[in-house]
Amino acid sequence: MSKNKKVILVSILLAMLIVLSRFLSVKTPITKISFAFVTTMLCATWLGPKWTLLLNVLGDVIGATLFPTGPYFVGYTVSTAIAALIYGFLLYKKEPNSFSEKVFILRVVFAVLLVTFFVNIGLNTLWTSITSGKAFKVLFFTRFVKNIITAPIHIVVFIFVERLLRKPFDLYVRSNDD
Repeated sequence: MSKNKKVILVSILLAMLIVLSRFLSVKTPITKISFAFVTTMLCATWLGPKWTLLLNVLGDVIGATLFPTGPYFVGYTVSTAIAALIYGFLLYKKEPNSFSEKVFILRVVFAVLLVTFFVNIGLNTLWTSITSGKAFKVLFFTRFVKNIITAPIHIVVFIFVERLLRKPFDLYVRSNDD
């Protein structure tokens, strides 16, 4: 895939990421529910870790600058960068059939669980504790329950969306007809 196609694809995914995370999400003081993870995981699958890192960092900085929901805190940018790298390294399909469907599903499950426990429950709870002034232990239980419920939803939704977009992506985007 040409670099131009990659830049255009990341731009489209960036716009989707900002809309999904800033406008089409449910926010409470201690947690947020959104489908922005789909754009990150698609970018990771299609373009790999460096483009996903760029997507997530730009999405966080641009979203926080143009559509703030509170003061900017760099910890959340670090979290989204780590999530991008986890997804990028585990999900990237350099070629359409880089690994079997079963292996891909196992990689999706492992990536989602790793991001859920390390980034969402661990780091983001720490950042929320720092920014809100609430005790880590108090936030931990609520965020733990929310993430345990949403992790399987993330897995199912992403696998469904990726399967739905796999043929069009391979045919129109990944093709060498630049």
